[in-house]
Amino acid sequence: MAKIDFGGVVEEVITIDEFPLAKAKEVLKNETIAVLGYGVQGPAQALNLKDNGFQVIIGQVKDDHYWPKAVADGFVPGKTLFTIEEAVQKGTIIMYLLSDAGQKAIWPVVKANLSKGKALYFSHGFSIVYKDQTSIIPPNDIDVILVAPKGSGRNVRLNFLDGSGINSSYAIFQDYTGHAMDRALALGIGVGSGYLFPTTFEKEVYSDLTGERGVLMGCLAGVMDAQYTILRKKGHSPSEAFNETVEELTQSLIRLVAENGMDWMFSNCSTTAQRGALDWSPKFRDAVAPVFEELYESVKSGKETKRVLEANSAPDYMVKLKAELDVIKNSEMWRTGAAVRSLRPENRKKK
Repeated sequence: MAKIDFGGVVEEVITIDEFPLAKAKEVLKNETIAVLGYGVQGPAQALNLKDNGFQVIIGQVKDDHYWPKAVADGFVPGKTLFTIEEAVQKGTIIMYLLSDAGQKAIWPVVKANLSKGKALYFSHGFSIVYKDQTSIIPPNDIDVILVAPKGSGRNVRLNFLDGSGINSSYAIFQDYTGHAMDRALALGIGVGSGYLFPTTFEKEVYSDLTGERGVLMGCLAGVMDAQYTILRKKGHSPSEAFNETVEELTQSLIRLVAENGMDWMFSNCSTTAQRGALDWSPKFRDAVAPVFEELYESVKSGKETKRVLEANSAPDYMVKLKAELDVIKNSEMWRTGAAVRSLRPENRKKK
């Protein structure tokens, strides 16, 4: 393990220097990796492992809308593409990558086909931590491990293809074979992680659910909506409001943050922008801190997961989801966004 100083706190992380791909292949040379679910994380992790030379099969509900997607990506029915039940029987490592609601629904089939010494792999601590809601309690004679890429499935794949990788956390819940750690690290390297940092199933799901609802998605969407609305209310045009709210962030400033940190972004902006950002940042921090406190407690208590399982298990969930997303898509701000994106030089060339 490499010891890295993260702002004064030393953590031990795993990189490809400490755990090279050749070692990962040696660890998993006799394993058949069954990826269950070909929706969001499934395709990215399966294809990355396959491209890295591991033996991968897919388990998917037969003939649903994800089945042809797996076929289009090169998985062959009866050879590398199977039903959930068949894949669990054939696999020695079972990567449980269905949605959280899907994991709960399919668990009886998975559990019935798990046998001694196999590994059950998660990319989210949800099902294990909230077992009172999911009823997912693994048998005692298997390994239970986690590798959680800190990005969407799309970017897990894109970053792998461009050679950058996405950082992942890893955890061991149950080590029956004595090899759970090696299995987890090998899989983390195999899916293309930039580096791997240790966590627990509990900490992973608490931080992940807070992040999704907070800065990464919910807070970001809400703050953008608020600023855009205020600018429009004060007489600014849709184009001006959108560019000052979204376009400059996504096309310029966030790239500077990614390159070398928030201070680097500040230092590469005008002195007027610097002064204003430094003055107002604490005001926003203090305003939203109570919301984040409430959010974290809602996650920890199980209120958020209860809401997820109830909503996502409803038979009309996809219909209701589309309606909610259409409200966003058809709002003035995001209709303006579509128009702005169409004017980017790379998109104009396609016309």
